[in-house]
Amino acid sequence: MRVAAALFAARGNPKEPVPFQEILPLKLKDRVSGKGDKSSDVCCIYEMSVLFACFKTHDFNQAPCSKEIAAFQKCYLGHLEKTRVQKEREAKGVLTPGEKKLSHRQINKLLDKFPNIK
Repeated sequence: MRVAAALFAARGNPKEPVPFQEILPLKLKDRVSGKGDKSSDVCCIYEMSVLFACFKTHDFNQAPCSKEIAAFQKCYLGHLEKTRVQKEREAKGVLTPGEKKLSHRQINKLLDKFPNIK
């Protein structure tokens, strides 16, 4: 019992706080590289799975699955339009308030607006 009490007593009393040592400067760099902007272009998974299920039930005959084909094409064309608009915004460097995924160009534009104080 005494050993357990001694361990609990020593555990609850920290000896002294650990001082913070800054190894690298705590500030952002001036630029961000665009190397990590590889996005996976995955879209319309649900429509594609519905289309393949229809193909499977009708032995890959396209005639009875025209509604699913049209839904998949509509989804894909909408995705292409959305990515085209997004690329135009990124190329211009337009910043949309509330946007969570920013390209490297947009982040660099923000860093130019708010530079680090040296």
